[in-house]
Amino acid sequence: MDPVIIVGAGPVGLTLALALARQEVPSIVLDEGPGKDEPRLARTVVLREDTTALVERLTGASLAGAGIRWSGWRAMRRKQVTREIVFGDGDPAPLHIAQHVLTGVLRTALADEPLVRIAVDSRLDTVEQESSGVSAHTRGPGGTWWRGSYLVGCDGPRSTVRKLQDIRFPGRTAVERHAVAALRTELPWEDEALLHRAPPWRTSGPSAGEILGRPLPDGVWRLDWLLPPGNDLVTPDLLVARVRETLAGWSGGSTPAYELLDTGVHTVHHRLARRWRVGRVFLAGDAARLLGALGAQGLDEGLRDADNLAWKLALAWHHGPREALLDSYQTERRAVVAARLRAADQALPLVRGGKGIRAYVPGAARGHDALLTDGHVGRGALGAPGTYADSPLSPRRLEGETPVDTPAGAPVEDVRVTAEDGSFVRLRDRLGRGALLVVLVAPGTGVWERKHWVGAGVMPRLAAAVTSLPSPAELLVAESYPGAAAHTVLLVRPDGHLVTALSGVRPDDLHTAAEAAVGGAVGAETTGQGEAEARSEAGAGAGAK
Repeated sequence: MDPVIIVGAGPVGLTLALALARQEVPSIVLDEGPGKDEPRLARTVVLREDTTALVERLTGASLAGAGIRWSGWRAMRRKQVTREIVFGDGDPAPLHIAQHVLTGVLRTALADEPLVRIAVDSRLDTVEQESSGVSAHTRGPGGTWWRGSYLVGCDGPRSTVRKLQDIRFPGRTAVERHAVAALRTELPWEDEALLHRAPPWRTSGPSAGEILGRPLPDGVWRLDWLLPPGNDLVTPDLLVARVRETLAGWSGGSTPAYELLDTGVHTVHHRLARRWRVGRVFLAGDAARLLGALGAQGLDEGLRDADNLAWKLALAWHHGPREALLDSYQTERRAVVAARLRAADQALPLVRGGKGIRAYVPGAARGHDALLTDGHVGRGALGAPGTYADSPLSPRRLEGETPVDTPAGAPVEDVRVTAEDGSFVRLRDRLGRGALLVVLVAPGTGVWERKHWVGAGVMPRLAAAVTSLPSPAELLVAESYPGAAAHTVLLVRPDGHLVTALSGVRPDDLHTAAEAAVGGAVGAETTGQGEAEARSEAGAGAGAK
């Protein structure tokens, strides 16, 4: 079968290629650039704990030295600290990393991956699709036609794939603008991120409203100043003045020594593609949506796109078309991103307005700082990972369903489990292999060798049920899981979202839930929305061969 064509060699496209390769699906990455990235310390990303773990699992490399996990977070208004967070084991910190460093880690992992081919200097100009596959043409020194089973546009905000498929991309332009500087200096808050609103040393100008300081490795800081509405030019002299003024304000009056490393202007747009799938063509990352105001992190969501799509494409690639499964990518991911965009758009007037009666309500300022904190550190409607509670892959109500602390459709907790070979691993380490995970909660098993309990109690019956599931599955055992009673059985998708929790071994319920989770029995072809779109829109926007 033909490989998957991935258009775009940014972090989302490279992550998708690695995720497919881990599930034995070949891919071709079309990179319009030379195959390396310009170092830009003013262009950084913030990843939550689970997306950081996703990259580390796929690359086999630790990101601890490549980026920095903040020791804490503080929000300030004028001279007062309004909110403080100290990160620890129970409250893991986000990872702050330069985007070119993250891309470099992914490229290094792909260099030795035989299932992935990266074609540099290859700019897409044509896409044609039919029921059996996709053809893509690139121009450049090695301009040629490429043949694939599916095609995924990970080619950013100006996505050629999206335009060739004539997909609308409505939304808001220039929701926010920030002046950005990366510099090496010493600040009073070591390894701690800072959000400073209404700093006392300024009453007007670009830095009057809000300054964000986030540390990077080697004593480097990224500073962002919220700019007023409009398109006023940010000159080098103005930016240097803001740097000196801010550093002096934070350091007690005198500007400490600093080395300016990089500068830029970051403009935030809010847009959402009408469709994320047209037949065999998909959109992911910034090609599908743009978000970023109030701390919402676009790349973090892009990596979730790749994780969601990879296992679904892998099942379709290995076992044949599964339209309900492939359609669920758009349904799940678009709904999550739309909810985050709505939350940001609703909060934006409150946080940025500064006028009206709400500005005088006691505690309003602290509430606004809490909203911003949620977005930046990954909490609440603005920052927490989305759930797929209304997914078309959710099973109907099951007789044996039982509640646990993780709602159906939400990411599971990363508990320690015993694998089939008897080794102790983290649950998250077993994700992304294309198999469903069946987790039995069995207190006490952790102190015994696997051979002593694998044939006892409910294990033989559960093992038999797992082998008869309509999709590949791996049986794991956990000492405990939050909110789960003994002998609870969890069914987990390959991307780590909970399908259901069952009270005890219930083979019929487990089979029904597994079948729903993969869009129907493996090998069963259905005609869904995606296939209909493929027939009606085959070759949309494409030129003739």
